[in-house]
Amino acid sequence: MTDKPNHLPERLALLADLNAAQYLTDGLLSSKEDVPAIALNKTTEPLPYDGESRAELDPVRALVEDAMYQFREDRPTAADGWLAPRLHATLRLTRREAADRRIWNYLALGVAPDYVVWRHLMAKSEGVASKVAARRFQGPAYTQAFARLWWAAELFRDGPDYAPVVTVCGVQDMLNTALRMDMVDHRPTAQAMVRLMERGTVRTGREVNALLAAINASAATLMYDVVAPDAERDGKPLREWIEAAESAPAVPRRDLPIGPYEEKTPERSVDVLVDHFAELFAEAPVRGRTDAEDETVGEV
Repeated sequence: MTDKPNHLPERLALLADLNAAQYLTDGLLSSKEDVPAIALNKTTEPLPYDGESRAELDPVRALVEDAMYQFREDRPTAADGWLAPRLHATLRLTRREAADRRIWNYLALGVAPDYVVWRHLMAKSEGVASKVAARRFQGPAYTQAFARLWWAAELFRDGPDYAPVVTVCGVQDMLNTALRMDMVDHRPTAQAMVRLMERGTVRTGREVNALLAAINASAATLMYDVVAPDAERDGKPLREWIEAAESAPAVPRRDLPIGPYEEKTPERSVDVLVDHFAELFAEAPVRGRTDAEDETVGEV
């Protein structure tokens, strides 16, 4: 099994796609080899904020080790809801910084390749050997092992409250599908989805996919940001939160961390979309749902 890197520098770094690709060997993807850490670190670039405490490597490494230990007897997917908000609160990135794939390449290959293998190694089936998809190490934000968690936390947190993120990560289809959709950048839309999950209206992966398809189709004719406006975004709380990283303690392991003190999503806008989405879901075709279940959903 792929092990912890045998060389970990003090600071996080950037790893370009071209340099990352050379380490995505069959041996690594099949969990039979380790990443040559010393050689990899010779190909990295420093972070533009290298002198800040949020560039320290140890807090991130400690976090993924705690996740693997805490969920060692559970399904690895269960770690997502625990790790996503804590990774977000540890790194304290702006969206522009998080859009740089090089930082996620480095986290996956230079900091925690053992976590990526532990979390995403696919079970052997029909004679095909177990293997991790290369896109979990180097890929788009909705599939890369760490980028998907950070963006889930960023798009589904409600201001400083990370509780909605835990709900979203409880159904893998929300991560696999919703993160591909531009509409989740509209906070009332994102929070309305969470609300339907919290109420139990939407529970399974199939139901989530049906809901997302219906919401996406409706967005072609209904402008959600018009019928359910968001509060005007102020960048100051995020800047202050990032600056506070210099004196912030490690993120709590038992309780959820606290995000930027941004204004929460307007409750009225969320309520408007919850009602609308519930109606859409009542009419949405869900693969495997019986007629009796359809009638029950229609009563919601």
